[in-house]
Amino acid sequence: MSEKISVEVAYALPEKQRIIKLQVPQGTTVLEAVMQSSMETLFGELTLGPDLKLGVWGKSTNNDRILQAGERVEIYRPLKADPKAVRKARAAKVKAARAAADQSSEGSVSPSLSD
Repeated sequence: MSEKISVEVAYALPEKQRIIKLQVPQGTTVLEAVMQSSMETLFGELTLGPDLKLGVWGKSTNNDRILQAGERVEIYRPLKADPKAVRKARAAKVKAARAAADQSSEGSVSPSLSD
């Protein structure tokens, strides 16, 4: 009989989070632990399978990584927007605002002193 280890599987949405504690056989992979968690029963929109992005303690990992006792597997949600594109758009907005501010300050006439 195989020795069991304790692991956790975590998934979070902005309004709901859940961590499920499991006893799994030594040699269990990250994906196997996720499948055993039945997390999809708590989160209807979650589909468990090999295409999930998973991590252990905040670091992305392969689905076939063997778990050690006490580790926490995290199921990552897909990104709604590419972070690079968001940063680029924000920088463009700031640049445009600065250009507009510079133009308005050039258009204003400062009072001149006359003798």
